[in-house]
Amino acid sequence: MVAPPYAGGATSNARLGCVMNRSLVAALAALEAFLAVAIGVGISLVPLSIMWATRLDLGLGWDVFWRASADIWMLGHGVDLRLTLDPKLVAAIALPGAEVPFVLALAPLSFAFITVLMGVRLGRKSVESGARFIGPAAGIATFAGLTILIALSSVHPNAMPNLWLAFFLPALIFAAGVLIGTRGEIGHAGGRAERVQQSVAGWAGELPTHIRRAIRAAAAGGTAAVAIVVAVAALLLSILVFANFPAIVRLYEGLQGGGGGGLVLTAAQLSFMPNFVAWVVSWLIGPGFALGTGSSVSPLGTQLGPVPALPILGALPAGTLTYGFIGLAVPVLAAVAVAIFMRPRLVQMLGGLPHTRWLVITAVGMGLIGGMLLGILAWASGGAAGPGRLVDVGPNPFLVGGWGALELTIGALIGMLVPRRPSSSPSGSR
Repeated sequence: MVAPPYAGGATSNARLGCVMNRSLVAALAALEAFLAVAIGVGISLVPLSIMWATRLDLGLGWDVFWRASADIWMLGHGVDLRLTLDPKLVAAIALPGAEVPFVLALAPLSFAFITVLMGVRLGRKSVESGARFIGPAAGIATFAGLTILIALSSVHPNAMPNLWLAFFLPALIFAAGVLIGTRGEIGHAGGRAERVQQSVAGWAGELPTHIRRAIRAAAAGGTAAVAIVVAVAALLLSILVFANFPAIVRLYEGLQGGGGGGLVLTAAQLSFMPNFVAWVVSWLIGPGFALGTGSSVSPLGTQLGPVPALPILGALPAGTLTYGFIGLAVPVLAAVAVAIFMRPRLVQMLGGLPHTRWLVITAVGMGLIGGMLLGILAWASGGAAGPGRLVDVGPNPFLVGGWGALELTIGALIGMLVPRRPSSSPSGSR
């Protein structure tokens, strides 16, 4: 039998349509990656450009502000920056240690947070379009290429980024967001990714059912408790800012930066807002945080030396706090609430197994996982903010993680093991 003359043409058209669809998805993913980079760099570039346009008396070219924006964006993704200050500026600020090159490593986490969100958006749209591999691969490759261009354009003898970190770390952060957005769907696209996913799923499936349920409950409970602590910290920071708003305004007026300088300063503080929330979290945990070597801001009191000229620091509590220890109850109560909510479901899943032992194991797991997350949060929010004593800014991740694990474990044990009132039947019998 002779095949119809149009059969081959239909097959070719289908293949051409598939290729065009993949090309379109790849182009859209590349555009999403470009927007992610543009938004991140524009957060600092826009106010700096306004300052350049309104302060022509500075005598600086726009390229200086571009390099500054690129450095800020890379710093926000964990790329260390080595600075060498001009001797005139060193004499003006009179900061010990500023005359020698120093490393700036305090990352404004807002940039990384935005990058992760944009990566999640790209991952979700790629899955919805059916391109589980082409879209994410094109987006990550485009983001990495743009990152390399930005890093190379920002190279300057007085402000030198760590190029190895600049080439890889921002792209890895974006890729993490893409993987979160795909929710494991990349593993269904075939090839090595699917084999790795099947191996991990097979290994997890070999564990006993009660162990898998306890691990899942501990991970969910520890994460939920940390989320509650972070939410309380954000609320407390908002209250402190509003309560100390007059002092913050006076600091703005004392800096005399003008309209452009005030806009840049406000943008800088907003970019560090996730860091400030993490510092309040460390305050609620107990160890607190430092604003320079030898300083301490904790529930026991505040001891400060010279600090950076940021108006938001006017919201810091001063002196000894009489009732500061009340803040330590926040992580404990958060763990208690999560454990009470999870306990009935966990008991039901354990079936006829001894409840007490597995409840204790789950509570300890919640504390350990929560402490690890708190330690990571504290580590990401701190770093060197300048020369001399400013090399130590932020919380101690080991102290925050250790104390957080202890407090969350105590709260989880209370919530898991607190006696429950027996339920009553409609007839009133217990």
